[in-house]
Amino acid sequence: MTSRSVASRQSTPKIVGVDLFCGVGGLTHGLVRGGIDITAGFDIDAGCKYPFEANNAATFVECDVANLTAEQISPYFAGADITLLAGCAPCQPFSTYSRSGRNSEYESQWPLVSAFGRLVKKLKPDLVTMENVPQLADHPVFEQLLKSLAGYKKWWSVVECTSIGIPQTRKRLVLLASRLGSKGLALTKDVTQDSTVRQVIGALPAIQAGESHPDDALHMAPSLSALNMSRIKASRPGGTWRDWPAELQASCHQKSTGATYPSVYGRMEWDRPAPTITTQCFGYGNGRFGHPEQDRAISLREAAMLQTFPETYAFSPPGAPIKFNRMGRLIGNAVPVRLGEVIAESLVKHVQAYAN
Repeated sequence: MTSRSVASRQSTPKIVGVDLFCGVGGLTHGLVRGGIDITAGFDIDAGCKYPFEANNAATFVECDVANLTAEQISPYFAGADITLLAGCAPCQPFSTYSRSGRNSEYESQWPLVSAFGRLVKKLKPDLVTMENVPQLADHPVFEQLLKSLAGYKKWWSVVECTSIGIPQTRKRLVLLASRLGSKGLALTKDVTQDSTVRQVIGALPAIQAGESHPDDALHMAPSLSALNMSRIKASRPGGTWRDWPAELQASCHQKSTGATYPSVYGRMEWDRPAPTITTQCFGYGNGRFGHPEQDRAISLREAAMLQTFPETYAFSPPGAPIKFNRMGRLIGNAVPVRLGEVIAESLVKHVQAYAN
């Protein structure tokens, strides 16, 4: 129990938080929608400043969290009844996408999880939440993080995102910790039906490969080569490159090693969740990122919406050029907004259980 008297507060204490490794604001946006006041986000990527601040009533602070101090964060907790430290350290060191090509750049990010734990120990917020890839749980750095939460009640689990209404087959490790106690400290799951690709992007206007929609610059898809246009026309939703005639198959597919990559050059299915949205989600050949019926990869806007960002979420200033690689990285690395919302709803219920 925190030293402050929770029982003496109002029935709905004001939860104020900051978001470390905030990116474009997916976690922040969800936390705010779920009832938590996020006042600041910290990230080393200056490209996140515009989307974070344009869509959230919070301040973006460009900094390396590894060098961040508690004194820099604490002013953003002003006016709080309950304080929250939230974040998602970059997950590349643990990702299955990066394991085969792991390098010193990725390895250097391991200490960022420890930096999160260091700041928890210094700040002693009432609440802590972190989300990351499931593989984190298998590494000593996660055990060290749990040890840094001495004095907290803790709950963590690997969450299948479809179980909380996120329309993609994405698994994330979610950690909740509280100095208040353990009552109700768990992620609330009240979704009875999966969200599907059709439900999320089915109403967007049709565009062609290489085209952007005049009313939404983010609703754009890269052009396809003549060969890849033939391939996508030969692809069926949920199918694989094995459905193609032999002349369309790549030489690597015909090798025994190619059998391990059945989902590349695939189309999504309308009435199922999407695959995990990655930083390369705009590329037809990078996974099952083909549109279910239009002959193109999904657009950047569609990718963002499958990450549960609102259709109106602004990722770049009006008129600014949009580059696929940069925008794909920002969208693919984001925390799904819906996950942040469910975390917030769960923490609000937990706090209310001690306020009444």
